[in-house]
Amino acid sequence: MKYRELKRCGNLKVSEIALGCEGFIDKTAEEFRGMLDKALSLGINFIDMYTPNPLFRDHLGAAMKGRRQELVLQGHICAVWEDGQYLRTRDVKKAREAFEDQLRRLGTDYLDIGMIHYVDGESDFEEVFHGDVIAYCKELKAEGKIHAIGLSSHNPVIARKAVETGLIDVLMFSVNAAYDMQPPSEDCNALFDPASYQKGFAGMNPDRKALYELCAREDVAIDVMKVFGGGDMLNAELSPFGVAFNEYQCIEYCLTRPGVVSVMAGCHSESEIEKAVSYYDASKEEKDYSLVLSQMDKFIFKGNCMYCGHCAPCSVGINVADVNKYLNLCLAQGQVPETVADHYKLLEHHASECIACGRCEGNCPFGVGIIEKMKKAVEVLGY
Repeated sequence: MKYRELKRCGNLKVSEIALGCEGFIDKTAEEFRGMLDKALSLGINFIDMYTPNPLFRDHLGAAMKGRRQELVLQGHICAVWEDGQYLRTRDVKKAREAFEDQLRRLGTDYLDIGMIHYVDGESDFEEVFHGDVIAYCKELKAEGKIHAIGLSSHNPVIARKAVETGLIDVLMFSVNAAYDMQPPSEDCNALFDPASYQKGFAGMNPDRKALYELCAREDVAIDVMKVFGGGDMLNAELSPFGVAFNEYQCIEYCLTRPGVVSVMAGCHSESEIEKAVSYYDASKEEKDYSLVLSQMDKFIFKGNCMYCGHCAPCSVGINVADVNKYLNLCLAQGQVPETVADHYKLLEHHASECIACGRCEGNCPFGVGIIEKMKKAVEVLGY
């Protein structure tokens, strides 16, 4: 297992492969404990808890008893249980009762991340960030009941507005190769609609690209939901592309996006948890999402660096994908942020060492003009 830092959360380290909670729902207490034991044994330490289901919370509290410090818990604020079912609310009285119930059932006095549950619309954003919800989150953070404020969203425009407030430490966002083609929408169901993909797209949606780059610059950690598109990405008949990806390609795609620290895999059994973690044992070819993306006629990626790593190996050892990533962050900002400059400095080799041999361009499945990119990086980053 590899770990990445939540830099705005005291450099707390979370596993790259994490767990969504939907696969734990309706499990017996014994089955639940077995799955958590398996996850911890494989190095998974991060779990999202969007569901307010009281039985889920009871089972998790029992399963993690005596080992709270081994887990990074992400709980959702404004997700409540009412009349035997889930409800999203902006009623702070209900949200407060649900949050306190969550702590009691889990047997803990804090959550690592308090995630504002989900904000996709403009009016909802205004209500949350200019009303009682954000005030309540600040109160919880000041009291130490949450150590970081998060927000979940499917809309890159709204997510970006939230990040720009400076109040959000962690963003839970829906990421996969199909959704990244889609324009922003307040209706998350559009992400699943096959009709939305019929005419194709010309590369990644610029609002999504801008969101990822903003999070990377501001050290707002992205943890990924919908990595498999609810399973659709893994099925050729259901995939919006008409082609099935494998689990490793989906995970690799997400982990190579700027700002992403972790992927919340929706595992329903111990064997599925093992399958997700076997990502680390998979071959480079098994993880190679570019093999699928570069062969799609209706989805045009030409000229866009997808950070797939096919440019390697560089004749002089430059990590071309990382250089392109840092260059794009600077170009999007219109300046060189200090954090980006520091990361670039730590690279073993820099763009100025490029000998323009063209080896990388011959390897690139997306036709990126890498030599010109290296020249631009020298111009922007200085070496």
